[in-house]
Amino acid sequence: MNMKKSSLANIEIWEQWKQSRSPEAKNRLVEAYLPLVEYVSSRLSIGLPNSVSKDDLVSYGIMGLIDAIEKFDMERGLQFETYASWRIRGAILDALRQGDWVPRSVREKAKRIEEAYGVLEQRHLRSVTDEEVSEYLNVTPEEFRQMLLDVSVTTIFSLEDPIKDEEAETRLNTLVDDKALKPESTIHRQYLQEMLSKAIGRLTDKERTVVSLFYYEELSLSEIAEVMSLSPSRISQLHSKALLRLKGVLSSSKSQLMVE
Repeated sequence: MNMKKSSLANIEIWEQWKQSRSPEAKNRLVEAYLPLVEYVSSRLSIGLPNSVSKDDLVSYGIMGLIDAIEKFDMERGLQFETYASWRIRGAILDALRQGDWVPRSVREKAKRIEEAYGVLEQRHLRSVTDEEVSEYLNVTPEEFRQMLLDVSVTTIFSLEDPIKDEEAETRLNTLVDDKALKPESTIHRQYLQEMLSKAIGRLTDKERTVVSLFYYEELSLSEIAEVMSLSPSRISQLHSKALLRLKGVLSSSKSQLMVE
């Protein structure tokens, strides 16, 4: 989705908003960037239960867009669309978390799988197989594949969940450059970035392809299924495995760093 032209076309509105902060200018900016809200909402709606309304996602997203408009600093030279996308996404995810729409049993399954990947890959220092994870979880390979489908809706939080429930730092933060970090924080962050890089390297070829197509090429899971000639459910399994594998490695690495 190319929003660069939209940004240039709206420069006069941005100038008006910067000078007057008028409700009219804000409303015009909200209207101009509604397609961005629609785009982010559509991507986040993938895999969500039917009980979650697309209109609700858009409403949450609009609140994120308004927040982005109010806080955006034109002088910093950042692209608004990138900044707003994270604000919109964050507002939607926050609303979903508050709604607590994921059953406890599903959260527990996701936590068990994440733990399994963290323990096994730290033990073997390589990408572990489905059979090894199944054995660790004491389930059959078929039951493990069903577990992956069951927890697929939880992976939309992926890199934006706290590394530990009681911590404010998120996995996403480990990927963002912040020049104001303290030296010890910089070391911790560099360590986590290295671990994330290694974890990505341990993904299978298919898992890495799914992650690349979904997060970098921004294809939907159904589009990825067509590209890879696999069923949508198989793509969903691969996506879940990739994200849970990364989360498991990051969680175990963070724990190890805290001990050291």
